[in-house]
Amino acid sequence: MSLKIVVLAKQVPDTRNVGKDAMTAEGTVNRAALPAIFNPEDMNALEQALRLKEQNPGSTVGILTMGPPRAGQIIREGLYRGADTGWLLTDRLFAGADTLATSYALATAIRKIGDVDLVIGGRQAIDGDTAQVGPQVAQKLGLNQITYAEEILDCKDGKITVRRHIDGGVETVEAPLPCVITVNGSAAPCRPANARLTMKYKRAACPLERSSEDRYASLYEERPYLNLNQWSVADVDGDPSQCGLAGSPTKVKAVQNIVFQAKESKTLTSSDADIEGLVMELLNDKIIG
Repeated sequence: MSLKIVVLAKQVPDTRNVGKDAMTAEGTVNRAALPAIFNPEDMNALEQALRLKEQNPGSTVGILTMGPPRAGQIIREGLYRGADTGWLLTDRLFAGADTLATSYALATAIRKIGDVDLVIGGRQAIDGDTAQVGPQVAQKLGLNQITYAEEILDCKDGKITVRRHIDGGVETVEAPLPCVITVNGSAAPCRPANARLTMKYKRAACPLERSSEDRYASLYEERPYLNLNQWSVADVDGDPSQCGLAGSPTKVKAVQNIVFQAKESKTLTSSDADIEGLVMELLNDKIIG
């Protein structure tokens, strides 16, 4: 069976390698000081989507992302790996969105895309760690959802079978299509960019990414596949009162900037007693567990 698959992806600041300029004086992430990357768990989701495409001839994979014009790079990264198309939601009205407003925007875009069989995304973004957007999209669209997915095992007869990674082990579940799946970072890593596809799509861009003096302007007329879809709130028939800051009930009341300072040091051996003592200390201090 052929599938119409939408991958939810986000461009995030790379918080895995932070320096002294990673945080602002207010205690928030300094996005300008960190490189922007494809959210890691969304990469895991993309790999699962591409595997389904290979297993089901005639299937298509599209990347749906929301952000400023530079987030078009996320769509290109997907195209380099085998995706077929992409949509960028960009509008000042989308700015300042919390998870509720973000899921609303994505859900309206998915409705506009239409006839989607599977929506798949990462469990959470590394700049938020909420794991709320995927389930909220499913709720707004009235679709079944499978979270913490580690591998899509089968998809046939209008049903999808998925192995989930849960506390204490794994479980295999089945859900009817269409549905929403969120993928764990423990899933298979995404394949590298394909050299041929990279050359084909390296000039692909959204309208706001291009300038009037672009020397490759003629290419976009000659090769329509280089024109990436760009949608505003009006394009997806969204309600401005439910988008961006206006549609975000989350309010930050205080920000606590935590600075770790070593006041003492300990030397541990590899003995069971030392390791057990360290684990108990971390548990008691609520650092792990």
